[in-house]
Amino acid sequence: MIHRPARATRTARPVRPARRALLGPALVLALCATGCAASPGTPTGTGAPAGTVAGTGTGTGTGTVTSTGAAAAAPAVPLKPGEVRVGGEVDKPYTLTLADLRRMPLASVTVTYTSAKGQQTHSFDGVPLHTVLTAAAPRFDPSRKNGALRGVVAATGGGDYRAVFGWAELDPGFAKSQVLVAVSQDGVPLDDNAGPSLVVPQDTKGGRYVSELDRLWVGTVDQVVDGGR
Repeated sequence: MIHRPARATRTARPVRPARRALLGPALVLALCATGCAASPGTPTGTGAPAGTVAGTGTGTGTGTVTSTGAAAAAPAVPLKPGEVRVGGEVDKPYTLTLADLRRMPLASVTVTYTSAKGQQTHSFDGVPLHTVLTAAAPRFDPSRKNGALRGVVAATGGGDYRAVFGWAELDPGFAKSQVLVAVSQDGVPLDDNAGPSLVVPQDTKGGRYVSELDRLWVGTVDQVVDGGR
């Protein structure tokens, strides 16, 4: 019988621990771009959610955006029949009625002008338009020579009819006659629901005799002339 030497027992190899997959920052970002859901409230695009104002700032926290834009101005309260809103570039905007005007010192004037009906001659009682506007404190620049001469006034009446005046046409320091906010015509009070009318004695035509007056806007021409808007 042939005796063969016993084979050497093999030593078992140690089991290597499984390698952990390491994801680099670029791969993590790529995966998140395709599969990660945005956190609740976190902006994920450039569009603003419905009903919100889009901001131009940067995020300051979850769901928070710092905006540099001004909030939208609140809509103006609808006017009641006969009311006149005085506003624009003024410090003290206000609303008045014919009843308010009748309690103020009145001036009287008789005028002749041409209208679509031909030549008209009427007498009016009313408050100087300059008085009504200065009560709203227009923001004319006192650092400019005759800064008020940059001022303009837009008068709007029934049916969106509008006429424009230069401030010097209304200022008694420059104008020879006074534009009136009339409360009566030929001794008859104007209808409270219709509102006052403008009377412009220096005009030969009645185009700027704005009736059913409901808005007076005061401003300056600077932004328009200088290209601001």
